[in-house]
Amino acid sequence: MELKATRFDVTDRIATLWLDRPHRSNAWTGRMHSEYRWIMSELEDRDDVRAVIVTGTGDRFCVGGDSDALSAHAESGSYDTGVTDREAQPGGGDRLDADFAWQLGYRHPIIAAVNGACAGIGLALVLFCDLRFVRHGAKLTTAAPKLGLPAEYGMTWTLPRLVGTTRAADLLLSGRVFTGDESAEWGLWNGVGDDPLSAATAWARTLATTTGPTAVATTKQQLAADLLRHDPAASVADSKRLMDVAMATAEYAEGVAALVEKRPPRFDDQTTP
Repeated sequence: MELKATRFDVTDRIATLWLDRPHRSNAWTGRMHSEYRWIMSELEDRDDVRAVIVTGTGDRFCVGGDSDALSAHAESGSYDTGVTDREAQPGGGDRLDADFAWQLGYRHPIIAAVNGACAGIGLALVLFCDLRFVRHGAKLTTAAPKLGLPAEYGMTWTLPRLVGTTRAADLLLSGRVFTGDESAEWGLWNGVGDDPLSAATAWARTLATTTGPTAVATTKQQLAADLLRHDPAASVADSKRLMDVAMATAEYAEGVAALVEKRPPRFDDQTTP
């Protein structure tokens, strides 16, 4: 696919994906949506990728839907995602085959580096990421009620789970602007600082050099499953089954050997039978 609204790079097993319409503050379009899903589909199957960082070009992350597209929705009287290639959707799984919800079922950890203003659909994307780092002073908003719209893209599901029902109601019903600093202690962010991309990259680099890829992918699956089923006994049973499977792998053997020999693990040299 020819990329016009996004770009990406893979360095040292860390993929970085930029929303790349700085002249429009990285406002979301159907083209950007299609490209985002296509890139993520391409990266999901790459064994040289351990984590994906999503950020914005320039000093803003994504200010929400492009105003021209929003005007077109008003004229047509209905919502159109603008997406034509539905087969490019990555991730997914049981009850996760929907826009952005698929990120929970994605193979690799997805890390948001919110480098500036983030609104509407941009915030929805961020909330479905596994980890989130934000810049000091970055302004954020759900935006929808001020446009005469209900909450979009599952934010009534994600926000209460991340910040609690009371704070979620505040943000979703009012559409007010809040900041990275204001929300620093809400449980929404893994870090608030001057350079969220560097913070996200440092976390991803540690993951890539110290953890087993199969272990991380499996744990991501466990997190998604437990978000959906609310069954602690099933979680324990599933974890025991998965541990039994893992203990037959070369990845586990290497992890134990590294522990015994007091050295860093060399998971890149291992293959799972």
